[in-house]
Parts: sequence; C-alpha cells; structure tokens
Amino acid sequence: MSIERDIKTSQSEFREISTLLGDAMSQFAKLFQNEIDLAKAEVGDKLQKIGGALGLIIGGAVLVIPAIVMALFALSAALISAGWSQPLSYLTSAVIAAVAAAALVAMGMSRLDMRQLAPRETIGQLEKDRDTVKGMVR
Repeated sequence: MSIERDIKTSQSEFREISTLLGDAMSQFAKLFQNEIDLAKAEVGDKLQKIGGALGLIIGGAVLVIPAIVMALFALSAALISAGWSQPLSYLTSAVIAAVAAAALVAMGMSRLDMRQLAPRETIGQLEKDRDTVKGMVR
C-alpha cells in the first residue's frame, strides 16, 4: 500500500512538474512573440527615420541646384566686375557651391548613423528575456 501511494505521489509530482514546464514554455512563446512584435514596431520606426533623412538629402539636393546656379552666376559676375579673370571667377563660384553641397550631404548622412538606428529597446528586452528564461529553467 505504501509503495502504491509513493508511486502515485511521484506520478502526481511528475505531472505537476511537467505542467509547470509546459506553462513556462507557453509563457516563453508568448514573450518571444511579443518581442518579435516590438522589434517590428521599432524597425518600422527606424525605417521611417531613414525615409525622412533621405527625403531631406534629396530635397536639399534638388532645391539647392537652382539656387546655387543663380548664386554662381551672381558671384562670378561680381568677381568679374571686380577685375578677376573669368576662369578664376567661375572656379571660385564652383568651389563655394561644392562646399555647400558637401554640407547638405554631410547633414543627411549624419542622420543615417547606424548606432542611432539600431533597435536598442528590442535588444535590451531580448537580453532580459533570455535571463528570465535561464532563471525559469534552473
């Protein structure tokens, strides 16, 4: 009788452990799905930031072209009127235009810094989840 009771107790404890383990795995699966959803949302936000930065770069490139052309003509005309040679006047104007274009491109590129676009929240949460699952398994 005592052996049967011990066997039933062991079976009952085994069922409880397996139920707990099953519940833990179910919770882990839900947690993992939540992390995937968080990653999707965060990546979507980062892609939106990239789109905005690219829009600024393209907008700056398109809008600066006519302004620079007009400024180049005006600057060159002013330099020629001041007694500079035509080639030197045009070269000076071109250098100023190149500096302005480089500044716009540099501003856009700084907004595409990969360190700022990394999904930090998701990575941090996944590390916490990993530690939680390790603690549950122990």
